[in-house]
Amino acid sequence: MHDVDEQERLHELMVYGIVRGRARLGVPVSPEVEDALRRVKRHLFVPGAPLEEAYADDAVVTKRDADGLATSSVSQPTIIAMMLDQLQVRPGDRILEIGSGGYNAALLRELTGPSGLVVTMDIDRDVTDRASATLAAAGYDDVRVVWSDGEFGTAECGPYDRIIVTVGAADIPPAWTEQLMADGRLVVPLRLRGLTRSLALHRVGERLVSKSYEVCGFVPMQGAGSSQQRQIVLHAEPGREVALRVDNPVLHFDPALDQALTMPRAETWTGVSVRSMEPFDDLDLWLAYALPEFSLLTATKAAVDAGVVAPTWRLGTPAIASAGTFAYRTLRKVGDDQHEFGVYAHGPDADALAARLAEQIRVWHDGHRGKPGPTFTIHPAGTPDDRLDGGLVIDRDHRRVSVSWR
Repeated sequence: MHDVDEQERLHELMVYGIVRGRARLGVPVSPEVEDALRRVKRHLFVPGAPLEEAYADDAVVTKRDADGLATSSVSQPTIIAMMLDQLQVRPGDRILEIGSGGYNAALLRELTGPSGLVVTMDIDRDVTDRASATLAAAGYDDVRVVWSDGEFGTAECGPYDRIIVTVGAADIPPAWTEQLMADGRLVVPLRLRGLTRSLALHRVGERLVSKSYEVCGFVPMQGAGSSQQRQIVLHAEPGREVALRVDNPVLHFDPALDQALTMPRAETWTGVSVRSMEPFDDLDLWLAYALPEFSLLTATKAAVDAGVVAPTWRLGTPAIASAGTFAYRTLRKVGDDQHEFGVYAHGPDADALAARLAEQIRVWHDGHRGKPGPTFTIHPAGTPDDRLDGGLVIDRDHRRVSVSWR
């Protein structure tokens, strides 16, 4: 009885935290998703995890590769709730989930009701075996579990009213739209110049157009849809590594970059500030849109603690690089609840590159801050330029992604 009471208490706290957190951001959780979150017991899908971990608002890693990197997880509940609201499931919908774990499929089953269908698939047999077992134990044995490469979907039960992808994708393969109803909706965490956003896409003829986008992070796709980003090492001292993560064919390795950090640091401050809990993810999107040399600076905690670099976020801070020089965004405290954006740069052209990055931060502040963000339109590969929507175009094997700012 004590364990049951504790489970119910922690479950209630988890749901309350998700609902309160999303409301504070101005994007409340729908009653349908909130009800599903209350009905499905998350601890049943992470057997062996302590209750505190099972009901924490955090991802639970369920499998790692030989290097210790996560290859499968039960996603963070707040991200799950966010994407389910983007998906807008209706009673009776036929739904395909690409990237399995069990928990999200159970929530989808609650949302679509007894007249609907949920199919969940994964490339990893260990993952599908675990999903099958946990779904059955939780009373959702009517969810269909498929062991196959999600790049190709599964047409047997299609077409689908809704498709949701719960792994990080760099492209949208043809199968996902071929198996989607003409009025269907696709929600996918799509990587764009290193930034991952959960896009809610609806069909307009051959195109897919964003209805909403949200910040998220997922383990990357495996199989045919796998796509690796490049790393340009800036500082190779063991334990204090600093690098640029590059998802941009414009940027190539410049041997001089590994000497840039040995040069004096240039800095410039923008006059643009942000409050402590104020989101500014649209700024990252703007910089990726406006700067052809965009990349993301990454650094170990030890490198940041030692003052090698001082990024706004050590796992991926906007940066640009050119001719043996790199510049990246930073922050400094300027008031009780205010931090000012600035730019640090190293290399022979540090002052000029810092000024370029700082100027685009000001452009975002003056022209786009607090306004509707970009629209993402996904075109088939081979679509002529004159049929695109303008703005930034990101070419992938299967698609041309057009990013246009209002």
